Amino acid sequence: MDTRGIIAYSGRDVARPRYYANQHDRDLLHMAPTEMDIHSARGLQTSLDREGFVLLNHHSGVQDFTDATQVNTRHRDEIIKLIGQVSGADQVVVSSPGILRFSEKSELSGQLNNSRPARFAHVDISSRTAQEFAQRAAPPNSKLRRYAHYNVWRVISPPPQDVPLALCDARSVSEDDLIAADAIFDAPGQPEWSFEGLVVAHNLNHRWHWYPDMNPTEVIVFKTNDSDLSGARCVPHVAFDDHRCGPNVAPRSSLEMRALALWFA
Repeated sequence: MDTRGIIAYSGRDVARPRYYANQHDRDLLHMAPTEMDIHSARGLQTSLDREGFVLLNHHSGVQDFTDATQVNTRHRDEIIKLIGQVSGADQVVVSSPGILRFSEKSELSGQLNNSRPARFAHVDISSRTAQEFAQRAAPPNSKLRRYAHYNVWRVISPPPQDVPLALCDARSVSEDDLIAADAIFDAPGQPEWSFEGLVVAHNLNHRWHWYPDMNPTEVIVFKTNDSDLSGARCVPHVAFDDHRCGPNVAPRSSLEMRALALWFA
């Protein structure tokens, strides 16, 4: 089921873009929204090393994905096991909590920390940040041979999704499309902190894909950085509106978990 949608690209009129997890009125971005073809990836035999993303069946033992305790204990272990299986890494680390997001139609959108859909094309982390996080996570005195960062994205609302996720085939992305930006985390009552992420400039060669009508027993696994440059390095992604959905469709709710795979010499 192919479609067309608005991909919110970034222009180049801002010397150093920045975006906030919560207070988007403080964002400094030059937006350049562009309508693009978005192809259904259902039935395609994608791979993490080629396109940079896959859809997997994944049945979780978590009963309530909005329960932070279940997600940050039981589900964390499930994600460590899953990424270990798909990557073959020597060690997998999940240090950040699960991130719940809700489409703007939901009363919960923006009410929790970092809970709005990501409405501009981006990559979670830059190569500099990826290296810093990997070196910090590696055991003392270990010799790091390779590291790869993954995002595991799951809907927790029924299909169809009014605001699904679009993913860009890593092979269609050039280095010049990626613009360094500051990702700033401004949780209420806590000190602000940041790291370097990437926003994405338009390129006619980009090949965008989506998985229509996802259900909670499926997950999209995609790379956000890989130190091994022989395959897919990173996958730009963005939330977009599925215009098939009428006003009575339940707002999209989703959970993402971020994992770091490590290989040692």
